Amino acid sequence: QSYCHRLQHDMYFLTSTSRLNEQVVDKIILQLNRVYPQILTNEEAEKFRNPKASLHTRLSDLLKHLQKKGDRHCQEFYRALQINAEQLFNDLPSRKILKTPDPTEIDTDKEQYMLNDRGPVFFLACFSVAAGLALFWYCCNSETQAIGRARRILGFSPIIIGRHVRNICMLYLEDISRD
Repeated sequence: QSYCHRLQHDMYFLTSTSRLNEQVVDKIILQLNRVYPQILTNEEAEKFRNPKASLHTRLSDLLKHLQKKGDRHCQEFYRALQINAEQLFNDLPSRKILKTPDPTEIDTDKEQYMLNDRGPVFFLACFSVAAGLALFWYCCNSETQAIGRARRILGFSPIIIGRHVRNICMLYLEDISRD
């Protein structure tokens, strides 16, 4: 989609009341006047900065003028708008159309959130229940002879948090493998 078509699509949004204030429009006009390549001549810039005309009229005239000049001029307007009013630039209807994904494409981020919509607390709760059941089954099994060692480790587990848990588990497994 060319910048002229985008500007035509965004014209109503930009000229509606309270979207752009006088200072931002003046900054955009000055940038278009001073940037290389010069988009607006000095006479055109003075015409569009004329305080006697209403802001709506000046902005409408500016946008129509840029559309007549061509795609490069419209592109520079969008660049000036992005620099001077980034939030408004991101809210443009043409930007939202460009950001809309292909309906046949799978959105992997959305899919990821759909799978993990319960959050980390739910995961920790499920993991704790599974680990508790595994330890309970291990300790209550009559075939294992390491009940005393398991109770020692389980007795210290609330105190030991973090990297020390791994070291203790490794020592415990090494001790069991020696027997």
